[in-house]
Amino acid sequence: MKLGVLSALALLAALLFGAPVKAENPNHVQQLLETGECPGCNLKGANLSGAHLIGADLRNANLAGANLKETNLEGADLTGANLENANLASAFINSTTLIDANLANANLSNSQLYSAQLEGATLIGANLNGADVFNTPVGIGGTNPNQPDKE
Repeated sequence: MKLGVLSALALLAALLFGAPVKAENPNHVQQLLETGECPGCNLKGANLSGAHLIGADLRNANLAGANLKETNLEGADLTGANLENANLASAFINSTTLIDANLANANLSNSQLYSAQLEGATLIGANLNGADVFNTPVGIGGTNPNQPDKE
């Protein structure tokens, strides 16, 4: 009897804890793909690989852990977006606004960052191996001597 109960509990635990967790809101993914507008959306962990998000409005969207591999983000606005641990490998990031975005530990390898706006963006731990960066100022830390301290 006890063995049967333990076996049932073990099977139940495996089903509950072993199932993949989907954090993104499917309605938000659909909204983005249909309209190109999804400010403040929950797209955490979403698979947007290869998507054409040209001019998309993703201000303050949560894209943490999202797969944006080979995605076209030309002219997209990701101001304040959370892209922590996102995969942006081989993405086309041309004239993209990433002001105050969180790109910590993001994979930007082999991406093309052309005229991207990164003011105030966090790039700690970001992978830029093989990235083509043109007309995009990327800071390496420290303070700007020409900017007054914030109090």
